[in-house]
Amino acid sequence: MLYRKMPQNGDELSILGFGCMRLPLRDDGKIDEERAARQVRYAIDHGMNYIDTAWPYHMGESEPFVGRALADGYRKKVKLATKLPSWTIKNTEDMDRILNTQLERLRTDHIDYYLVHGLVGALWDRLESLGVIEFLDKAKADGRIINAGFSFHGSIEDFKRIVDAYPWVFCQIQYNFLDRKNQAGIEGLRYAASKGLGIIVMEPLRGGKLTRLVPPEVQEIWNEASVKRTPAEWGLRWVWNHPEVTVVLSGMNEESQIEENLKIASEAYPDTLTEAEIQLV
Repeated sequence: MLYRKMPQNGDELSILGFGCMRLPLRDDGKIDEERAARQVRYAIDHGMNYIDTAWPYHMGESEPFVGRALADGYRKKVKLATKLPSWTIKNTEDMDRILNTQLERLRTDHIDYYLVHGLVGALWDRLESLGVIEFLDKAKADGRIINAGFSFHGSIEDFKRIVDAYPWVFCQIQYNFLDRKNQAGIEGLRYAASKGLGIIVMEPLRGGKLTRLVPPEVQEIWNEASVKRTPAEWGLRWVWNHPEVTVVLSGMNEESQIEENLKIASEAYPDTLTEAEIQLV
């Protein structure tokens, strides 16, 4: 496993993070907890130290699952990230109540990386008017959260405005070779990095679509490349080639995915793809 530093605090984070939004399921649609916990712990045992969950994932069951999966000493081995469900907030009291519930669900006394979830410009404006800045300051001061960040799905203009609105430690953006100019995109990636923010990337493979729906003409180009890689490896290496990226999240639910991603994450140094390889992607 390779590691990169979070710029502002020096945390050494594994370049691969475990996203807990698409965990393996039982036939009844509930999380297959035994299998999922085995997967999470296997990844941690092989060097992964960043776990990402959120209030609504798996209809509210992801956070409690993560709390149980990180028992037996695993909590101390990772940095834990979860998110304030921003669209549900009506007042400051909601923010405090939800954070306290999350701490209980996750069986911890602090969240290492706490994000304001799913921001767009109008939602940020509303939360700001409801006192989210004061809430974050208070939660950091009393130790319930260590680092504050936000995840984002809006325009580049709103992204820059939100970056500048608070002393964030990190942000989370959707970024992959199809989204280079979508949402925050490469411009937002570079802007956030210039402001000292660590960058967590979500949807590096568009939920697996970039591995399952490869156009034949693209696959043909990859097949002719001097270096042979799977679609997942092309996609992940393209993201990790950016030195601004700190962690890439993967919603892994198959053992084979975990094995492949762990292997790639042991080799994917920044700025190592050749210009010819970048052009192939």
